[in-house]
Amino acid sequence: MKKVELPPAPAKQRLDKYITQQMGTISRSQVQRFIAKGFVTLNGEKSLNPALKTNDGDIITVEEPAPISTEVVGENIPLEILYEDKELIIINKPAGMAVHPAMGTPNGTVVNALLYHCKGELAGIGGVERPGIVHRLDKGTSGVMVVAKTDYSHNYLSKQFARRTLTRFYDALCYGIPHPTNGEVKNIIGRHPKNRKKMAVLSQCGEDESKRGKTAHTTYEVAKRFGTYASQIRLKLHTGRTHQIRVHMKYIHHGVMGDPAYFNRGVNGCIKQLPEKAQEIVKNVGRQMLHASVLGFKHPTTGEELLFEAPLPKDMQDLVDVLK
Repeated sequence: MKKVELPPAPAKQRLDKYITQQMGTISRSQVQRFIAKGFVTLNGEKSLNPALKTNDGDIITVEEPAPISTEVVGENIPLEILYEDKELIIINKPAGMAVHPAMGTPNGTVVNALLYHCKGELAGIGGVERPGIVHRLDKGTSGVMVVAKTDYSHNYLSKQFARRTLTRFYDALCYGIPHPTNGEVKNIIGRHPKNRKKMAVLSQCGEDESKRGKTAHTTYEVAKRFGTYASQIRLKLHTGRTHQIRVHMKYIHHGVMGDPAYFNRGVNGCIKQLPEKAQEIVKNVGRQMLHASVLGFKHPTTGEELLFEAPLPKDMQDLVDVLK
């Protein structure tokens, strides 16, 4: 444990927020975990309430635990690395590869590959279960990801994601053509009331049901049309909810092709409108045709604006070629 005594607090500051600001190298969620585990004292007494408001002159002490070596084993799995320096690494994640180990996917993940590639640099950064991971992509979604290699970068990048100051664009192959061809979807997303593994639109913003979920905001623009039966859509995330794009595209009745959870093989015969060869690809692909194409952010130490782009993966490009 490393014991840190913070400067006397001002009045009416939320405890977890004040500690995060003063520590500088750890995220607010980490601070909340420290509070819950009794690692924070307020005027000599343990405080378990992260929302507690401080009084002028309060003395706050934080016992910061040393990073714990992760039990996840590094594996020699090839990675497509777009950029790397001492602070971070950018990869183009393939579809079918989970980001971190979980039930059903104990190995073969991005984390396993990164632990091998980075040779111990990631241990403890952002938690032992997901070392270095700042954000995630669904297993079936391909595309650009950033991973932090230091605590400072993890905290800095996490704040950019939390404040939505990044540039994030996705490309999706969807059934039909939305009308209008550019627009936005903004509503409340939460756990599906009957299937807890899925998400669903629960209500429109401002309704009472919003207490059950969180606001989700997506803007879209049709990039390519394939007759009247399919389109390639460029999407921008303004929030980062679980399965947000997939849920929103289903909500406007232009589901993502191949989506095994939300638009499996098409709804109301959508798939039957595709050319026969395209139908075969969609039926056999086994994943949603969704790709994180662009990721831009400010570098944690240099302040430079960085922008990374990955072209459509082969399975999506093959489908595009057939749809043309």
